[in-house]
Amino acid sequence: MYNRFAEMRRRYLREYRDGIYTGMLLTGKLDEHLKEIGGTAQEMFDRLVAQMKDAEGVTERLKAEKQMEWAVSYTHLTLPTKRIV
Repeated sequence: MYNRFAEMRRRYLREYRDGIYTGMLLTGKLDEHLKEIGGTAQEMFDRLVAQMKDAEGVTERLKAEKQMEWAVSYTHLTLPTKRIV
């Protein structure tokens, strides 16, 4: 199963590197490539979000006590992180 990063990679290859996309598809290497890219990008995303949560003080305690504030803070952390990855 692909995640959002694997899907973005697939779309990029299809739109901008069609020869590479077609070659990988025909040789059966596309799925493995997308799984690897998706897994690596997801790990990077999770690591960056954890580091940013620590730096900004977005904790589980905040989540339990002030859910709306936590949700807004978490959203503000994840949006730029998605662009970085």
